[in-house]
Amino acid sequence: MIRKASKLDKVRWMIVYSTDLIVVLSAVGYYDLYIRLEAGLPWPFAAAGAVLLLVGQVLMTRPFRVAMREGPRPTGVLVASGVIALLLTVFPMLWVYPPWLAALAPFVRRRTLVALSLASIAVVTLYIALVQGLAVEVLMVQSLLTVVSVVGVLANLWLWRAAKAAHEGQDALARLAVSEERLRFARDLNDLLGQSLTDVAARTAKAQEVLRADREAAAAEMFEVRDLARTSLREVRATVQNYRAIDLDEVLASVRAVLEAADVRCEVRAETGPLLPEARTLLATVVREGATNVLKHSKAERCTISIENGVLEMSNDGVRGPVGEHAANGLAGLTQRLHAAGGTLEAGPVPEGRYVLRAAVPA
Repeated sequence: MIRKASKLDKVRWMIVYSTDLIVVLSAVGYYDLYIRLEAGLPWPFAAAGAVLLLVGQVLMTRPFRVAMREGPRPTGVLVASGVIALLLTVFPMLWVYPPWLAALAPFVRRRTLVALSLASIAVVTLYIALVQGLAVEVLMVQSLLTVVSVVGVLANLWLWRAAKAAHEGQDALARLAVSEERLRFARDLNDLLGQSLTDVAARTAKAQEVLRADREAAAAEMFEVRDLARTSLREVRATVQNYRAIDLDEVLASVRAVLEAADVRCEVRAETGPLLPEARTLLATVVREGATNVLKHSKAERCTISIENGVLEMSNDGVRGPVGEHAANGLAGLTQRLHAAGGTLEAGPVPEGRYVLRAAVPA
């Protein structure tokens, strides 16, 4: 199954392609070559210039992708593209230096970059002034292109790192929430069982002490130990049951956020107030499983979730082709759970081209 592009993937490609536009600026060089060809430049020289320019453009798209991956500096690519830019100066062609400086920007110090930028502007301006006598115009154009190219690449690289850090921060928060919940559960069990087991150990030791002298007193102590163990068992079961309970409102909000993060528009209309705790837990489990199926087994663009009078309906428009059998640990297992609680669960495609999951619990 083809993995659906995440928001971070889309941000990455948007930044990459917008950075490639800086390299596209050098495509004006093809027009320069055409003008010089019309003015009498031999076509072999024009063809060689076009090939050099094309190779230089391809090479200059690589460094930024390496910088996004935080890989080592591609020295060979930068040197080769710099040599090509130097060779193209013969024509003369001033559109190549700004993209090359932009490709170099992520891998050198800022003062080195500034020095190289000023040097390239000065050399190109002097060269063009000697050849064509357009010093002021060339100085303005070359300065503007250099600043836009270099600043654009550095800004895009900063934007990518910020987006990546935000994405990693969301994952870290999710893992932290799970860890905190596990710690809370462990702390509750420790508080619950610590005192109970201490009491059991103390009463057992007392029964052992009086066993030879007073068997009836020892038996009474063991009866107390038995009752204490049963009470502790009930408390542990109650704690686990409360821990397993799922808050329906929180699940609805979480599912909506997850679906919209995956570029699935999600609309929620839910009346959860009158529902019993058991019904809320069952519906929350169904919503969570339904959202998992939307993300894993469909290409949905829109999902609607409604709850009214104990009836959940969850529909999406992402089903294409036939639908297989429900997994035993998925919707099939949930169907059995709902039947045991007096409810129903149905799921399948409908004629309108949607997939509908409908669950009903005693309201």
